[in-house]
Amino acid sequence: MKLKYFTPLIVFIPVVLIQLTVIPFISIQGVVPNLLLIAVVYFSISNGQIFGTVTGASYGLLFDLISGNLVGSNMLSNTVAGFIAGYFSGETKREKYLYTYSFTLVVFMSALINAMIFSFFSVMDFNTNFLQALFNHALLPSIYTSIVSILVVIIPYKRAFD
Repeated sequence: MKLKYFTPLIVFIPVVLIQLTVIPFISIQGVVPNLLLIAVVYFSISNGQIFGTVTGASYGLLFDLISGNLVGSNMLSNTVAGFIAGYFSGETKREKYLYTYSFTLVVFMSALINAMIFSFFSVMDFNTNFLQALFNHALLPSIYTSIVSILVVIIPYKRAFD
C-alpha cells in the first residue's frame, strides 16, 4: 500500500496534540488558528480533490470525537474546505499553489468557508448581530489561520538553502 494514504494519519496525531494543547496559549482574545485545516489544504493541493475531501472528513470526525465538539460539525466544515482547496490541485497547479504565498490565499478561502459552516452549526448565538458573529467567528480566525500558514511556505524554503 502507498505511504501517501497513511501520511495524513501520521500527521494528524501531532497536529491535533498541538491544536488542543499549545494553540490555546497563543489565542488572541479567543481567536485561534486552525492547524488541522492547514494540513487538510496541504493534502488537498498536493494529492487532489477527492483525497483532500476524504482527509477533511476523517480529520473533522476524529477531531470532533477527541475534542468533544458537536459530532459532525468539524467533519462537514473540513470536508467542504478540503473539497474547495482541491480545486487548486492539478499537474500544473501544484507547484504554483503549494510552495508560494498563494498557499496562504487558498488557506484563507478554505478557512473562511470552514469557519462559516462550523460557526453556523456549533457557535452561532441567535441573539447577536449576524455581521458581528461572522466577523468574530469566521473572518478573524481565517486571517489568523492564513498568517500561521505562511510557515508552511517559509520553512521548506529556508531548508532548501541550508
